[in-house]
Amino acid sequence: MTAFVTFGETMLRLSPPRGERLETARELEVQAGGAESNVAVAVARLGRDAAWCSKLPDSPLGRRIVGELRSHGVDTDGVVWADDSRQGVYYLEHGAAPRPTNVVYDRADAAVTTLETDEFDLDAVRDAEVCYTTGITPALSETLRETTADVLDAAQDAGTMTAFDLNYRTKLWSPDEAAEAYRDLLGSIDLLFAAERDAATVLGRDGDAESVARGLAEDYDIETVVVTRGEAGSLAVSDGAVFEQGVYEAETYDAIGTGDAFVGGYLAKHLGGGSVAESLEWASATASFKRTVEGDIAVVNPEDVERVVADEGDGISR
Repeated sequence: MTAFVTFGETMLRLSPPRGERLETARELEVQAGGAESNVAVAVARLGRDAAWCSKLPDSPLGRRIVGELRSHGVDTDGVVWADDSRQGVYYLEHGAAPRPTNVVYDRADAAVTTLETDEFDLDAVRDAEVCYTTGITPALSETLRETTADVLDAAQDAGTMTAFDLNYRTKLWSPDEAAEAYRDLLGSIDLLFAAERDAATVLGRDGDAESVARGLAEDYDIETVVVTRGEAGSLAVSDGAVFEQGVYEAETYDAIGTGDAFVGGYLAKHLGGGSVAESLEWASATASFKRTVEGDIAVVNPEDVERVVADEGDGISR
């Protein structure tokens, strides 16, 4: 049995060297990047069994994705291979003030958008402790919206904890479209992660983090709601109790994937028997550590997180 199962899209990330523009770059660095697989890598690297399911083209590009995820200990046996399909790609141009970081997507009609429920290994979900996905997945196609609902329902019916991150993306759909989809799914969620801005933009949840978390928990009968609020840290409401966690200081080298690292740290600690407070602590520490690492993926281990929590991150490790 795999403790953690997730599903969603992973793209190839192509980045020119820092300081260069996409339109003049002669070299592009290649990495894998996707919200759900980023979380799976963090969970695996922090000591828990993790599996990622998706649909990929049976091509060198699809195999590149699987190879990278496996190198971090993620089980990819649930991947469906498709002929005559394409691999989603995104281009990341790192910015420096006053030039912002820019992301250009090329993901239309990627293989994952055709993943149907009957292609999915639902037994893996039923046997897992946690089944996780994000709001990006149902945004990619109507097929994936239906598959997401079916998988979460199957997990909850089997007693598997369902976890979901709103992860709203303006380049994928409008707030109204996202709100309709989220409301259809939230009744099947046991653990919700929501950025304060996403809860406000998409679900119209204004007010402080505690009122947002309590409102979502009560309206959708969600056991635990975690609200992230940037530099102000995070707050969770679980079974009516409130938990707060600050941010660990970090020198930011690459902020992409920070939210996924937060979720991965939380779930890894939870799967290890940690309390909500301890899971929030690990979430914050993992997110801060990720900001120092290039790429979407949090290349982290438990000792790294423990050092951050113990505030031993300065200096040289010998």
